[in-house]
Order: sequence, then C-alpha cells, then structure tokens
Amino acid sequence: MTETLALDILALARARGWTVTTAESCTGGKVAAALTDIPGSSDIFERGFVTYSNAAKIEMLGVSAATLEAVGAVSEEVVREMASGARARAGVDLAVAISGIAGPGGSEHKPEGRVCYGLATPEGVTTETIDHGALGRGAVREVATQHALTLLWSALAT
Repeated sequence: MTETLALDILALARARGWTVTTAESCTGGKVAAALTDIPGSSDIFERGFVTYSNAAKIEMLGVSAATLEAVGAVSEEVVREMASGARARAGVDLAVAISGIAGPGGSEHKPEGRVCYGLATPEGVTTETIDHGALGRGAVREVATQHALTLLWSALAT
C-alpha cells in the first residue's frame, strides 16, 4: 500500500508541477523514505527534515520555542509551524509535518498513539490530531506514515 500511494503522489505532483517536502518527528523519516524509494522521485521531492528534538524543530524549521514550551511538541500548534517552516525553507509547494507519541509510554494528556499532522499548501496550513491507540512503537510509526502519505495524496488529488 505504501508503494502504491507513493507512486500516486509522485504522479499527481508531476502532473501539477508541484514539489514536496516532509517534516518528521515520530516517524523518523519514514514518509520521506517511502517517497524516495520510488525511482525518479527527485523530480518532485526536494528534501526532508527529521526534527526529532525540540532544538532541531527550532533550528531547522523555525518552530517557536515559546510554542514548544506552551503546548509541547505533540500539538497542532507545533505541526502547523513545522509544516509552514518546512514549506518555506525547502521552497516547495506542499509540506507534511508529523509529531506524536509512538511509545512506549505517553501520559494521561498525551497518550501513546497520539499523532498530530500538519499540511502546508499554497492556500495555507491545516492540522489534525488522531489517536491511533497504543499499537506499539512500530505500528504507530507505520500508521502515521500511511496517514501522512494519504494527506499528501489528498492535497494533490483535489
């Protein structure tokens, strides 16, 4: 499914003349890897940002330290800034951002499996939070990767 989705994203982006980037935390580059596993992906994929630490989010994407302190890395506010920063810094049309609690662990307020997504397009930035559940670290990372790819596909297919 990942390969089919990535192929569709590349075809749609080529057809629109759009370029894409990723800003990933809990997925650790899995979305970028899914896209770049496809030969010819350099036509549309500019670069990816793996910003696992708060310092990386600040330095590489321009996420506000005040935002991180106020709401934490796993928040729609932070993925909004990640997506916007990635889009601007890579000079692309479309950026997806992901930050979440892959596990094990979590808290009452931010449980394992909670993932926030941001999507930056020329029209603006949208965000959402999904509680995927305590599926285990690998499974949370996989479903988050799939969802991020689906967000890219949806943005390109409209």
